[in-house]
Amino acid sequence: MTSNRVVVYKGPLETAIEDIDYPKLEIPAEVAEGMGIKQAAPHAAILKVVTTNICGSDQHMVRGRTIAPVGQSLGHEITGEVVETGDDVLFVKEGDICSVPFNIACGRCRMCNEGKTGVCLNVNPARPGAAYGYVDMGGWIGGQAEYVMVPFADFNLLKFPDRDQALEKILDLTMLSDIFPTGYHGAVSAGVTTGSTVYVAGAGPVGLAAAHASQLLGASVVIVGDMNAERLRQAESFGCATVDLSTSGELSDKIAEVVGEPEVDAAVDAVGFEARAHGEGAGEQPATVLNDIMSVARVGAGLGIPGLYVTGDPGAADDNAKVGQIGVKLGLGWAKSHHFQTGQCPVKRYNRKLMNLILADKAQIAKAVNATKISLDEAPDAYQQFDQGAARKYVIDPHSMVA
Repeated sequence: MTSNRVVVYKGPLETAIEDIDYPKLEIPAEVAEGMGIKQAAPHAAILKVVTTNICGSDQHMVRGRTIAPVGQSLGHEITGEVVETGDDVLFVKEGDICSVPFNIACGRCRMCNEGKTGVCLNVNPARPGAAYGYVDMGGWIGGQAEYVMVPFADFNLLKFPDRDQALEKILDLTMLSDIFPTGYHGAVSAGVTTGSTVYVAGAGPVGLAAAHASQLLGASVVIVGDMNAERLRQAESFGCATVDLSTSGELSDKIAEVVGEPEVDAAVDAVGFEARAHGEGAGEQPATVLNDIMSVARVGAGLGIPGLYVTGDPGAADDNAKVGQIGVKLGLGWAKSHHFQTGQCPVKRYNRKLMNLILADKAQIAKAVNATKISLDEAPDAYQQFDQGAARKYVIDPHSMVA
């Protein structure tokens, strides 16, 4: 039987590659028992992983900022080649190359039928919503591996129409599993449209994806804020304006220097719960970005919040933040009649249309996020570099299939 190697969490700032069993056409026992369904999964497929990316959400676990146990497998951004299917899989065939939405969804429950696949009711007994290789998300094996099992394959998999074309554009297409739809969702939730002025907080991969998505949606100006000079240069490389939050001065004044007024039409939080206050050497203040975007978004504006917030953070600065309770100036947002959306991006809502943009050369997401190919064995070092602020999106190529 073919073996399988996977990236696992070994403790704060430590990952390793370990051998695990080759996937079976079975769902996790805890899901089967908790949901009262069969473990056998004739609806599933096994994929040979073509690419799998390191995500900022993974980095939260690796930093020890979640309740992830030692041994937690990692990886929810997966693109793969189908190598085996269950008897109930009708429309996905061996040899197909597919994008795997990071949301695991049954395609049968009320939420799935409403298009809210990020909060599927049948894939995680702990709470709505599940993902591969993530703490408290159903016990599904991670995809930073050589092989992975995908349940409800006909519903979850997005097949690329042409194998050769897919491999040629794989560094762009690999972003469809999470960050491109997530960034796009943040921009759409914020109401970005033709002529909008937009502020994106955070120049990590999701922030860069939100900035590129805002451009695709017709924004006139996209401003990206961060404290990392290298990441700000990456944002500038594809036409964004930037503000350096490590320097003194009010954010509204920095916005005004770009657009001529101290506010924008739409704002996106692509940072999440590990936000820091402004200024060089500033400490952690988890509500900083949420308060920032409310302060610079015009009256009646939308706020997109794809940045991750958690209910359990053992490394938080205070007891309230350890349970996800942070000092948001909600009164400010209420007074300005802001509307906002949080939660996982429902990837299936966007991934097919974004695929079409990539295949038609209308979107260059790999360039925007500085996609950088690495081997599976290089993943632990890449986690270290990412933690130190590298302006790269690391794409793991387990089988040397990326040109």
